[in-house]
Amino acid sequence: MANVLVCVKRVPDSSSEVVLTEDAQGVDGRFAGFTMSPHEECAVELAVQITAGGAGEAAVLTLGDADAVEQLRNALAVGATAATLVQAEPSTFGPADVAREIAAVVRAHEAEGTAHDLILLGNDAADSGDFQVGIRLAYELGRPVVNGARVVTVEGSEVVARGEGPEGTETYRVPLPAVVTVREGGVEPRYPSVPGRMKAKKVAVEERTPAAEPTGAKRVKMSLPPPVPSNVQILGEGAAAAPAVVDILEELGVLSR
Repeated sequence: MANVLVCVKRVPDSSSEVVLTEDAQGVDGRFAGFTMSPHEECAVELAVQITAGGAGEAAVLTLGDADAVEQLRNALAVGATAATLVQAEPSTFGPADVAREIAAVVRAHEAEGTAHDLILLGNDAADSGDFQVGIRLAYELGRPVVNGARVVTVEGSEVVARGEGPEGTETYRVPLPAVVTVREGGVEPRYPSVPGRMKAKKVAVEERTPAAEPTGAKRVKMSLPPPVPSNVQILGEGAAAAPAVVDILEELGVLSR
C-alpha cells in the first residue's frame, strides 16, 4: 500500500501555434487554451493504477492561480481522490521555488497524518522545458529519484520504475519514499467521463499559501526556432500534370514499370 502524490501544472495547449509572452519569459496561452501535459496525464494514470482497489490514496497538487483548479478537477475526474492548490502567480516561481513549495506541502501533510510515499511529476515542464523540479524536490526531501520512467509500479516497500535508455529498457528499484518523473508512452491515460466530472465537482480542493517568497526562474528569455522552410513544386494543371505525377510516384517506389 502506498499513497501517491502527482504534481501537475497548468500549461498552454501546444497543439496550436506557440506564441511567447511580450517579455519572452513564457508561453502565452490566452488564445490556445490551457491543459495538462501528456507526461502528467500519464503520471495521474499511473497513480490511479497503483492505488486501485484501496491500495492507497492518489492525490494531486498544483501551484498556480484559481484557474489551475480546472487541471486538479480533471485529475479528480479520472480517479484521484484529493487535491491541493498552492495559490500563487506561477510565472514568478522558478523550478527551485516550485520544488520547495511541493516539499512544504508534503511535510505539512505528513505532520497532519497523511504521508506521500511516492511523488510523481512530469519529466519536464511542457511550457518552459525545465527538467529540474523532480530532482530538486528529491534533494529537498532527501529521497531517491528516478527520471524519465514510462511504467511505475509499487512492490512492497520498493518502487519499480522502467524507462527507455540507450541500450533498451532500463529498470530501477528504489526504496520508498521516493520521487519519480514520468514520460508519456508507457500507459494510456483515461479521460474524464461525465459521472467522473460530476463526482470531481463535489471534492473540496485544499488551498494553501506559499511557504516562502519566490526567487524566480532567473531566465534570460525564451525564443522560438525559425520556421522550417518548405519548397513547393508545381507539376502542372489538369491532365497535363499526369506524367509528372507518375514520375514522382516512381521515384518514391510506389509505382514500377
